[in-house]
Amino acid sequence: MRIPTFAERRQAAAAAQSKLLDRFKAGIDPNDPAVASRAEARKAVAEARAVREETRRREKMAADAAKAIEDEKARLLAIAEAEAEAVRQEAARQEQEAELAAEEARKKEARDERYAARKLRKQQGEDNRHVRTAARR
Repeated sequence: MRIPTFAERRQAAAAAQSKLLDRFKAGIDPNDPAVASRAEARKAVAEARAVREETRRREKMAADAAKAIEDEKARLLAIAEAEAEAVRQEAARQEQEAELAAEEARKKEARDERYAARKLRKQQGEDNRHVRTAARR
């Protein structure tokens, strides 16, 4: 087996480079069936990609719309619950005020009864007090 010399290797490399350059300069033959099939394959892949992207976009829009509807429902439910809680608190406050007013009325009635009893005792006692003080003297 013979080892190629430097000059032979250089000449082979130049020939390969020249051949590659000629192929590049010749360009792509649009009539070549391999080129046409690759172009069709690229076109099919691009169309499929476009369909997938459109499908994803529509699915995302539908999901976003559904999420917006759910968020709005949750917001309205929270508002309704807050309003119901406010009504319950107001009713409890009014009930507490009514109980407080009733307690005040009972206390006032008891106080008035005590005052009336004291006044009655005083009136009866004034007559008896004179008698008692006279008896003591």
